Amino acid sequence: MFTGIIESVGHLRKVERRGDDIRLTVASGKLDLSDVKLGDSIATNGVCLTVVQLMADGYVADISAETVSLTGFSHYPVGKAVNLEKAVTPTTRLGGHMVSGHVDGIAHVDDRQFRGQAIEFWLTPPVELGRYIAHKGSITIDGVSLTVNEVQGHRFRLTIVPHTAGETTLVDLKAGDSVNIEVDLIARHLERLMSYPSQEQDNGPKSEVTMELLARSGFLR
Repeated sequence: MFTGIIESVGHLRKVERRGDDIRLTVASGKLDLSDVKLGDSIATNGVCLTVVQLMADGYVADISAETVSLTGFSHYPVGKAVNLEKAVTPTTRLGGHMVSGHVDGIAHVDDRQFRGQAIEFWLTPPVELGRYIAHKGSITIDGVSLTVNEVQGHRFRLTIVPHTAGETTLVDLKAGDSVNIEVDLIARHLERLMSYPSQEQDNGPKSEVTMELLARSGFLR
């Protein structure tokens, strides 16, 4: 589990194709690896990767064909900058939101504009992910926890404050670029709860979650 608060910007030192899979060597920049061991997880541009080899200034991780198909790693070149975050611990400050590191798909940057000192982006995700993206809801972009400031259809707008831009790769994003996105975990689970009775024809327990209950609980407005 992660929070979407980036700890370091690293870069890809090596990208090795292994059939449909990829093995990455990541230079970790200022990320503190002193408490990292083999088998630990590091979110790399929003993707939860398992450390299979550890160096003083980086790590090696494998990406399965499934993950390659849903993320931008299929076209990342050697030298590409990537956002890095170690998995949370019981004492970690939860400054962002709950992030699993399981990317849902790729969104495309439509527009970039300055608004004061902040940078505003309009992005277009896959149509099927639009229903999970809500005004003032949370979304993860290349591993960065952000708030959705406007929604038009399935497109959405983000505002990046100078500190976040300066500490992540988002400062370099431009129209035409693509980013890894992970929608809010709660939205996905709520959809499953709502759809379960109609999808499963068994004699097991049925969900008691209804639209009325969600509205009373403050999830719907």
